[in-house]
Amino acid sequence: MPPARSGIRNLTEKYLKCHPAEREQLKPLLAALEADAEPTSRAVLPGHVTCSAVVIDRARRVLHIGHKASGKLLPPGGHVEDDRTLLAAALREVCEEAGIRPRDLCLTPQLLGAPIDIDVHDIDANPAKGELAHRHFDFRFAFYITAEQTPPLVLQEEEVSGAQWLPFADVTSPTLRTKLLEAEAEGLDGQPEPINASAVIHDGHGRYLLHLRDQREGIWSPGVFALLGGGRTMDDPCLEATLRRELAEEVPSLELTGLTPYAVEEATSVDGLAVPVQVYTGRWQGDPDTIDLQEGVLLRWFTVDVLDRLGLSPGLGDLIRRHAADHSPADSPPHGRRPLRHEAPEGTELHIVGVHLYLQDEHGRTLLGLRHPDSAYAGNQWHFLAVH
Repeated sequence: MPPARSGIRNLTEKYLKCHPAEREQLKPLLAALEADAEPTSRAVLPGHVTCSAVVIDRARRVLHIGHKASGKLLPPGGHVEDDRTLLAAALREVCEEAGIRPRDLCLTPQLLGAPIDIDVHDIDANPAKGELAHRHFDFRFAFYITAEQTPPLVLQEEEVSGAQWLPFADVTSPTLRTKLLEAEAEGLDGQPEPINASAVIHDGHGRYLLHLRDQREGIWSPGVFALLGGGRTMDDPCLEATLRRELAEEVPSLELTGLTPYAVEEATSVDGLAVPVQVYTGRWQGDPDTIDLQEGVLLRWFTVDVLDRLGLSPGLGDLIRRHAADHSPADSPPHGRRPLRHEAPEGTELHIVGVHLYLQDEHGRTLLGLRHPDSAYAGNQWHFLAVH
C-alpha cells in the first residue's frame, strides 16, 4: 500500500503554513494530490512525489552522494516504493544508498517529522527506461546522526559514485541550502535531543502504574505494558508540556504530583528510528479502574517483583528497578488497597469463590480479560471476566 494521500496532503499543508510564499510553485503538487492517479507512482506524469533524507552530523554537515543516473551530488533519495509513509521512504533510501540504518538516525527537535524542504525540479527524459520528461516533488526530511562518531558508509555501487559531507553553506540544492541556514539560526545544530516524554508514575509504596498498549499496526511497542506519554508536537513549548498534553489526552482524570525530570532513555519508532525520550517521575495513589482511559487497553499497578512476568516495552523493567532502588517505598500500603498475595502475612491462604461473567454489547462484541502469565490455569490467555 502506498502512503496515505491524506497524510501527504497534511504534510504539504503544514509545510505551506511555515512557507506560505511557496504555495504558487507547489500548485502542481497540490493538483497531483487532488487527481485520481496515485501521486507517489513513478509512472504518473507530468510529475510525482519523491523523498530525500537530509542527514546532519555533529559538525553541521549534510551527507551528499553522487547519483550515477543524474551525475549530480545530492542527498540520498528516490522514488516511493512499498513504504508506509514518506518519511519511511526517505529512511529506506538512505539505508539502501549509503548504508546508514534507521537506528543510526533520529528526528530533529526543530522539525520533528515535517519536511524541511519540498523542492520541485525537472527530470530529463530517459529513453532507455521509456520515461518522458517530468517533474519530481521532492519531500526532504532532516535527521541527526545519533552517535558522536558518524557510522561508516556502505555505498550502493550500482547507483552511487561517491559521498561527501558538506557544510550547510555548501549544500548543492539552493532551496535546501536556504532552509538549512534559516533553521541553523533557530537551533538546528546536529545535536540530538529528547523529542518524546513519558512518566514513571508511582504511589510511593512500591507500586508502578503501567499502560497496556493496543495490539495493532502502527502502534509503538504494541500489546505490551509501557509508560504513559508520547511525542512532542510543534505546538508544545517544552517536553513537560508534551507530557502534560499526552496525559490529558490519554488519562484526562489522572492528576500527578511532584512531576520531576528523571532520566533520558532511548526508544525505537515504528520506522526503526532512534527516539530520545525524557522520562519524568510523578506520584499518584488512585484506583486505575476509575480512570477514563482514552488510549490503550488498561492501566494497572505493579510491584517490581512481578516485572519479569510481564511483556514490557524495551528497557522499561531496568528503568523501574533503577527508580525503585533510588526511592525506598513507605512501609504501609495506600489506604484501602487489598494486599497482593505476596504481601499477605506468612501462613495466610487467600481463598476466593467467584464466578465468570459473559458480557456482550449491542454490537455482538464479547468482553474478555487477559490472564496473568503466571496464572496456574491458562496463563497469558484471554478469558471471561471473573469476579469475587
